[in-house]
Amino acid sequence: MDATFARKMWKAIEPLHAVTYFAEECRTANKDVGLKGFWMGYFGSRGAPLGRVSAGTIEATFFGFHPSRVRRAVPDAWSFASPESILQARSDAAARALRRAFPGIEDVALKAAPLLQEVVMAADGSGRPLFAANRDLPVPEDPVEALWQATTSLREHRGDGHVALLTAEGLSGLEANVLASALGVVPAERFHESRGWSPEEWAEATEALTQRGLVAETETTEDGRALKARIEQRTDELAATPYAVLSDPSTLYEWLQPASKALANEMPFPNPIGLPRPV
Repeated sequence: MDATFARKMWKAIEPLHAVTYFAEECRTANKDVGLKGFWMGYFGSRGAPLGRVSAGTIEATFFGFHPSRVRRAVPDAWSFASPESILQARSDAAARALRRAFPGIEDVALKAAPLLQEVVMAADGSGRPLFAANRDLPVPEDPVEALWQATTSLREHRGDGHVALLTAEGLSGLEANVLASALGVVPAERFHESRGWSPEEWAEATEALTQRGLVAETETTEDGRALKARIEQRTDELAATPYAVLSDPSTLYEWLQPASKALANEMPFPNPIGLPRPV
């Protein structure tokens, strides 16, 4: 299995997973279970598979968020709702959002969820805390919930690998945001809004990347583009490995693609995830 296929699969599964951030059903579910405000809902819901972890654990695993944004939500989130109750709420809400946004999702789930689960179980959890925590959750009986959980596990598998590569290159979460913005992947304003960094902190990180020869003013240098390309290529290579368990992975992609295109309508573009608009 090659890196090109892994990137295609990321583009296919990310919109299915991302309803948990953008769909009204999921935002309402976080509120109803007891979490206060969007960011407590985000950190609490995404972090619930890890259990009642500290703010430091969320900072390290989520990568790229301002520490103060995390610490306004965690560990307080666990006093408002238990991880167990959050897990049930997020799974149920995601399935409702998928069914609303793509009425044919039931048929897709019945075919695709078992194959995605095979990929999940074939993936290596070493050094991938968010993936491993999601992988170890019970597989839901509802096929659409199972589909959402499998896509969530695999996107966290890819994300954990990506974070490892960024840190191996000596990039902080903020610097990774600055580099992505300089490449035009995500506007700086969207990162300020979603990740919580001040203009002053952004400027300091830009200067640090300038000193490394990766950024010149607000654009990347040739070295910066080459570094980012290497990171993305290696991210895709690492993400591709578990798909080798499937005898016909291209069929899985074809099943998911129509749902993915429909669910992209639930997402803003550009988005802080860096997912491009479907063609």
